[in-house]
Amino acid sequence: MATIRVRDWTKKQIEEILEEESHSSHDSVIKALLKDRELAKFAGTDIETEESTSNADQQPPENKAFDELTVLSEMYRADNDVLFLWCPNCGKELAHLTLENPIDISIFEMECQRCLNHLDQHVIIAIEIGYPIEEKLVEDNLQADLKECTIDYWDRHLEQSTENTVTEESAIEQLVWQFDQYVRNFQWDWPDDVPVVGFEAGDTLHNKVDDELIEVIEPVTENRNALDSFEVKRYPEGTDPNEARTEIMDSNMIANLIINRSLYLEEDEP
Repeated sequence: MATIRVRDWTKKQIEEILEEESHSSHDSVIKALLKDRELAKFAGTDIETEESTSNADQQPPENKAFDELTVLSEMYRADNDVLFLWCPNCGKELAHLTLENPIDISIFEMECQRCLNHLDQHVIIAIEIGYPIEEKLVEDNLQADLKECTIDYWDRHLEQSTENTVTEESAIEQLVWQFDQYVRNFQWDWPDDVPVVGFEAGDTLHNKVDDELIEVIEPVTENRNALDSFEVKRYPEGTDPNEARTEIMDSNMIANLIINRSLYLEEDEP
């Protein structure tokens, strides 16, 4: 007998119907639904499928920094079915894609041939036709826009991730490590009005939730694919840092502070 694969969402709905209507099996539920569909067709009722419902529910991200610049991960529709992909680090066009709407890209990876950075869907920028790219190139503002678009996406994405379940926490922590690596590889100066996405020796960070300063001294682990733990000094704002003791801040605590958007880069005193 042939096996039919269904999405987790569909399976959950079938199981709920099975319990509510006291069906004897999943097969019984599906047969009943098929009968309902035939009756609806006979009566002239329009049946809306799961796919069409999900497509109708798709909305553009709110509060994006740019209308025509979008990080590939949150791209859902392209003007004229065409996307131009750019590297936010060096400002090189990576490729252009012709594809059908709606767009759903869960994984996309490629290497920039100019700066040789390995990029994925959380950093590649899709430029749409409405963006004034020639004008931006003449004014030498393109790379600044690409950087701002990327930072804006990272900030919003991590802020939204605070609503995720416990089972998704490890994936978010891995994403924090990935964003941190991008910032290091790109050698970007981080804006002081946006919470940081990484943790680097030599930085002084302001935890605005607890109103304390954190001097990042050095890593005490050498993780290859995860955040490190660090030796730090923590002290209330306005107190003498020389009186603070050093301590070890583990990677889980660091990840939580970053995910909760608590840490801001402290400006160096002149």
